[in-house]
Amino acid sequence: MFVRPLAAAALGLALLAGPALADQKLPPDQQTKVEDILKKEGFTKWKEIELDDGMIEVDDAIDANGKQFDLKLDPKTMEIVKRKAE
Repeated sequence: MFVRPLAAAALGLALLAGPALADQKLPPDQQTKVEDILKKEGFTKWKEIELDDGMIEVDDAIDANGKQFDLKLDPKTMEIVKRKAE
């Protein structure tokens, strides 16, 4: 009998914690800065830019040679700290 209230409480906590873990869109001014950096680094297009786990993530960035990368940028320095070829 006591299991249902505990299960309901656990589910409620999981639902509250869920959105905090989700990827977030960047504010428009920061989005523009990231796009400018990507262009300066030679990337011509990308699929998505978002904040995830404290890092800016760029999915499917394509460079001038047509190679595709997933990137991570430090939100404080705006430097690309990781490039993963796809």
